[in-house]
Amino acid sequence: MTEHPRSTRMLTIDALTDLINDGGIDTVVVAFTDMQGRLQGKRLHAPFFLSDVLGHNTEGCNYLLAVDVEMNTIPGYAISSWETGYGDMIFRLDLDTIRLLTWIPSTVMIQCDLTWLDGTLVPPSPRSVLQKQVDRAAAAGFKAFAGTELEFIVFEDTYEQAWDSGYRNMTPSNQYNVDYSILGTTRVEPLLRDIRNSMYAAGLIVESAKGECNFGQHEIAFRFAEVMTTADDHSVYKNGAKEIASNHGKSLTFMAKYDQREGNSCHIHLSLRGLDGELVFVDSDTGGRSALYEQFIAGVLATMCEFTLLYAPNINSYKRFAEGSFAPTTVAWGLDNRTCSVRLVGNGQAARLENRLPGGDVNPYMAIAAMMAGGLHGIESGLVLEEATAGNAYASGKPKVPTTLREARDLFNSSAVARAALGDDVVEHYVHAADTELAAFEAAVTDWELRRGFERL
Repeated sequence: MTEHPRSTRMLTIDALTDLINDGGIDTVVVAFTDMQGRLQGKRLHAPFFLSDVLGHNTEGCNYLLAVDVEMNTIPGYAISSWETGYGDMIFRLDLDTIRLLTWIPSTVMIQCDLTWLDGTLVPPSPRSVLQKQVDRAAAAGFKAFAGTELEFIVFEDTYEQAWDSGYRNMTPSNQYNVDYSILGTTRVEPLLRDIRNSMYAAGLIVESAKGECNFGQHEIAFRFAEVMTTADDHSVYKNGAKEIASNHGKSLTFMAKYDQREGNSCHIHLSLRGLDGELVFVDSDTGGRSALYEQFIAGVLATMCEFTLLYAPNINSYKRFAEGSFAPTTVAWGLDNRTCSVRLVGNGQAARLENRLPGGDVNPYMAIAAMMAGGLHGIESGLVLEEATAGNAYASGKPKVPTTLREARDLFNSSAVARAALGDDVVEHYVHAADTELAAFEAAVTDWELRRGFERL
């Protein structure tokens, strides 16, 4: 497996062993990211981890990649069923991911690959999906780097209070738009500061925090890294931010569209370099965009609609795509143009494309894998980049991105590029996940229906 350099604040196994033997660490969380982008795993007593798990890994039921968000076992998945007996997967420890969780006493986390009992990677596991594209890029002579920008909305209610209220009449931590407001962020700074410092201790490189447009909405930004490191860090941050908010008696949500105002985005910045770090997105003669960079962008655009399922994986994701909302609605690229789904930013070694389609509910491994698969398709096919969109992409007449999960599901299912790059088994697995969500939503009676129909229809 390709190595993914980590922060020097990550622990070595020798350092962890010393901390356990000295009594400084008593709990080891072993975790992986599931289809829904959640961390799942076990808490191990630290001495048992050293004596029984470190040299042998641990196991978990293979249904963990075949459930819905409610943890219901769903029939129809090829990898897991009653007929096959719901056997185990191996949680293979990635010892480059040992990190302190300072917001939980005496605890570290180690992230895992999922393998079958014979040691082969479980193909639909998000980390496996991304690793396949990392290996594909390496075979072509490239390393991929990414940064994710996650927005969230903070509430004064605890998660328990939010649940009990049916998520109604909650109090956002800011009552007005605090985009870039220092006063507005100061109001929530005890929480934001705790998240920033805790993530720094966990090995992330923290850049900044800023207010956003929706009431109580904020963003904490982290430095880019190799794509696997970024996806791992993203998962730790998303889980940890919720835990830290709970410690403060608050709650926060990353859902793509909480209410009628601005949704939560997850803009993904991505670039390629050579295996030795050389710039490949820059033309060495002109200093401008290289032909390879333009082919990569063209590939991301050409596959955007068929990969939208991986950028917008939930029913709610599509509520965010609204004109004039800073969430894109068209397949278009532009130079520093926030109305486009692909925005080019930076120069020289900072040159990169920003995919503005994903929301805060996205699974980072799947979305980055989709961008890489699309971009590499563009390079391999020599695709020609269309002219940049200048002005308002919402009114440009460019093709529209899918507006429903069903439309995205059908495009992904029929995508030859997706099947060639990801594998039929992965495509069919995530199509089945979409079918599961569609069936659940279509059977639900919503508040909207009750309000409109209870008395008046």
